[in-house]
Amino acid sequence: MLNDKIALVTGASRGIGRAIAVGLAKDGAHVIATARTQGGLEELDDEIKAAGGKCTLVPLDQMDPEGIEKLSEIIDERWGRLDILVAAAGQLGELTPAYQVTAKTWNEVMGVNAIAPARLIRAFEPLLLKSEAGRAVFLTSGASKSCRAYWAPYAASKAALDALVMSWADEHISSDLRINLVNPGPMRTAMRKKAFPSEDRDALPPPEALVPLVLSLVSAENTRHREWVDFPDEG
Repeated sequence: MLNDKIALVTGASRGIGRAIAVGLAKDGAHVIATARTQGGLEELDDEIKAAGGKCTLVPLDQMDPEGIEKLSEIIDERWGRLDILVAAAGQLGELTPAYQVTAKTWNEVMGVNAIAPARLIRAFEPLLLKSEAGRAVFLTSGASKSCRAYWAPYAASKAALDALVMSWADEHISSDLRINLVNPGPMRTAMRKKAFPSEDRDALPPPEALVPLVLSLVSAENTRHREWVDFPDEG
């Protein structure tokens, strides 16, 4: 159980981020849920409270130049630590030939998928280290390795995320902080539907299927560190 743990989840208003936020709250954590969509966050809050959980909503655009840093200050003032960080916010961008990708798309996709996680690390490492068992999970994608045609921005941004997280994790081989990447694979999400509109969604697992794996990685008992963990997990 995650009783009294303080957990921050980005991209929490829908899809995998929402499912993880609900799962953490049901397991006893106080969830700080961030997303751009106010309405989605309010629906999440209703679901968590209906299940007896605790949640603090923080409307936040990952591209805000100061938002992440301000949030870390607020969490430090209120709780003095962060036990769990789950970075689930993601941006697909356009599926188009690389030479046609606009600067706007590059900035948005790299900003949300790679630069924002780097800012999360900078802002929240001190608070994670104040926890007795700090845990961080970043959602990656097989696209970072497959590098398929027309996926250049998303693939490049996730490859950058992988390198960032693994390098950061290597800095903490000797600390109590545990840092891992999770690859959900194909799941029944809005992003997946945008990428593969003709796919049979009913054949894909729902986001809730990923929750037990994430809960295991953020538990105080978890010893796994600096791993790329595929769903379903064979390790």
